[in-house]
Amino acid sequence: MNTSALLPVRSSVHRQYTIANAIVDLLRRERAERGYHLREQWLSDQLGLSRTPVRSALQILASRGIVQARRNQGYFLEMALDSINEIALSPPPTPDQDLYIRLVRDRLAGRITNDFTQRDLAALYKADRTVMLQTLRRLTDDGLLQSNGARNWSFVQALDNGAALEESFQFRRMFEPQAILLPGFRVDHAQLELSIQQHRQIACADVDALEPRVLFEADSRFHEMVAEFSHNTFVVQAMRQQSRLRRLLEFGGYSNRARVHLWCEEHLAVMAALGEGKLQRASILMSLHLDQALSAAHVLIDIPNA
Repeated sequence: MNTSALLPVRSSVHRQYTIANAIVDLLRRERAERGYHLREQWLSDQLGLSRTPVRSALQILASRGIVQARRNQGYFLEMALDSINEIALSPPPTPDQDLYIRLVRDRLAGRITNDFTQRDLAALYKADRTVMLQTLRRLTDDGLLQSNGARNWSFVQALDNGAALEESFQFRRMFEPQAILLPGFRVDHAQLELSIQQHRQIACADVDALEPRVLFEADSRFHEMVAEFSHNTFVVQAMRQQSRLRRLLEFGGYSNRARVHLWCEEHLAVMAALGEGKLQRASILMSLHLDQALSAAHVLIDIPNA
């Protein structure tokens, strides 16, 4: 396994956690048992990395009690692999990451207005100016904010209330599964394989270490790709508009690590059916995926469950 093939990570700290997770995955493949000796050079060779980042990752595992450092002997597996499954090897949030998540969630909950100033943020979050500017820059880069000049900002048009979200999923529930059953639906297998590979990378990665933009693009691109397979201009246009509108909501949900892994699995199931030419099954799986996505969104926007 070469971790250089993994999707981009935010910082050196996040990279260390990504490597720590890769070591745990490697131990699972080796079916390592308690007391297993983790040799740095062997790990470096397996992961395609130098020993320095591997050593840093081992120190993280030692701090979690997963491995034990023995003086002049190295590291040994301290915890049974089946119990490691329940451990979240998540990197600590950076200050700008924490503010980013709070801003998105507060916007979805209506605690912050669509238009605001930097002074408003400073008063509301007591944030350091550098952290605040980094957060605003990231939100702008991710397409969630736009600058109105003179330190004034506004969120872009998005699904940010329960009624709009419910209507959006009702609309998508009508056309996305049915688009797969249109007479002109044809799968581009090269595109499909690229999307499958990207989803597999995300499924194996530490979600907290991935940029929200990467997750959103993989998620939205999957839905747009399936729409494009329909070769129906109106279906494609409708899906692209929905992608733009749901950007804020989806970014707010990426802190739900379990849900990201679930939608990866759901997307992969749809793509497996498409690859096998089982269009009826793919349509049913798409319907189930959209239902699950709406249920997950209930925790972000307060709307009643049907």
